[in-house]
Amino acid sequence: MKYSNVIIGRGSKLEDPCIIGKLPRGKNKSQVKTIIGKNATIRPFTTIYAGNKIGDNFQTGQGASIRENNVIGNNVSVGTNSVLEFDNKIGNNVRIHTGCFLEMVTIEDNVFVGPNVVFTDDPHPPCPKYKKCLGGAVVKKFARIGANATILPGVIIGENSLVGAGSVVTKDVPANSVVVGNPAKKIKSIKQLNCFKGFFRKPYFL
Repeated sequence: MKYSNVIIGRGSKLEDPCIIGKLPRGKNKSQVKTIIGKNATIRPFTTIYAGNKIGDNFQTGQGASIRENNVIGNNVSVGTNSVLEFDNKIGNNVRIHTGCFLEMVTIEDNVFVGPNVVFTDDPHPPCPKYKKCLGGAVVKKFARIGANATILPGVIIGENSLVGAGSVVTKDVPANSVVVGNPAKKIKSIKQLNCFKGFFRKPYFL
């Protein structure tokens, strides 16, 4: 189902059933519209609310939910059953894997977010002032976040850093660092990582 307040670029494919341009509570179609660039692939059971601006070559997995007021760049993938709540800002060439949750998060270009990563938005839930408190996390370009990590509000994950699977990130992560654990702590730099199979000289390099 595509509402009348939706603009979709050429070459895009909507796989039924999906809902594009659903009105947020209390809004009418003259107040908000959804813009999606060319060559998008929207897979079944995806819901995209009105009030989003999405770039070219966008893809969703089945059952993705994207609320209002998100700005999403080009070549972004949002995986199966992932939830983007409101006010996320996502750059270009970003992969958000299956089962993730984001709200008020800023993600720069070329970031990888592994399966089931949760970005929290409230340090003391439930707080009626959470939007004005710490705000969402910021993930700098080329960062990678492993599966099942939890990122607390207001945290900055530095450029070209790596958050290990299952980590709970409670404070800022320095650029070019590897952090693991609960709470996550730096264990080495990206330069110290090696490809243990020997396929590449280094697993990550800019």
